[in-house]
Amino acid sequence: MKNLRNLSIFACFFLLVFISMRAEAMPPPSPAGGNYLALDGVDDHAILDFETFGLLLPKGADEYTFEAWVYLTTPPDRDTHSLVLSQQVRMYVWNHGPNVGLRLMSAVHLHPMRGKAFGMRESFFPLNQWLHVAFQAEARQSILIINDLVRVSQGGTTLDDLSHAKHPRGFTIGGFGEKIESDWHGGHFWGHFSGYIDEVRISTVARYNTAKRDFTPHTKFKKDAKTVALWHFDESSGVRKFLDTSGNAYHLVGKNGAMTDGARAVDAQGKLAITWGQLKQ
Repeated sequence: MKNLRNLSIFACFFLLVFISMRAEAMPPPSPAGGNYLALDGVDDHAILDFETFGLLLPKGADEYTFEAWVYLTTPPDRDTHSLVLSQQVRMYVWNHGPNVGLRLMSAVHLHPMRGKAFGMRESFFPLNQWLHVAFQAEARQSILIINDLVRVSQGGTTLDDLSHAKHPRGFTIGGFGEKIESDWHGGHFWGHFSGYIDEVRISTVARYNTAKRDFTPHTKFKKDAKTVALWHFDESSGVRKFLDTSGNAYHLVGKNGAMTDGARAVDAQGKLAITWGQLKQ
């Protein structure tokens, strides 16, 4: 009987450790609730065909917001910039040493070799946690927001018209479908995002008042007259067409395996209690 009790305790301990490891391996539920876009970092992505949809924002617009919930699982290689989204504005993750960073930029104003970085902000970007990221422009000011951290750049920003782009011109989330050499900095490549993305919204207004704090969203993004596109990615798991809920019908198509997924909550205490009861019987 004593040996059986010891075996039961060991089995429960092993099960608790296993469940904890499984729970840590899964992303937590999206802060917005529902499913999200899952990307493997190899070649999968979601896209709007340029020939069909064109540019999402009008040329010359000086006020807008690009935002999303982002969960990075694997940092990119040192020579690769992992794209979160790309068209007139590029949002990407880079890895230049012990820290992983995030850059957001309007590519037409990025001139690193000349010491200028108008329209670009960057910040530390930790792994394995959900972060609300927003890049907004208003007149002569561009702003990067990560949760409640704000970085402001003076000098304004202009949307890229893609007239000289050497990469696909459609709006993409997660990458281009292939590794492409960067068209603004030799020796670097545009690559793919590894992790999860949720609640992508594009707006023709600077949505956040940076004079206050605690403006990280706590609910799903909502549409209004200033919303150009809004993807919740709440389709059933495994779906590869993602509906635009703004009313403008910018429906994304998942390529190379990009699909919706969702975290399965693991109730370790509940499962342990059930197992303990079964072992005692």
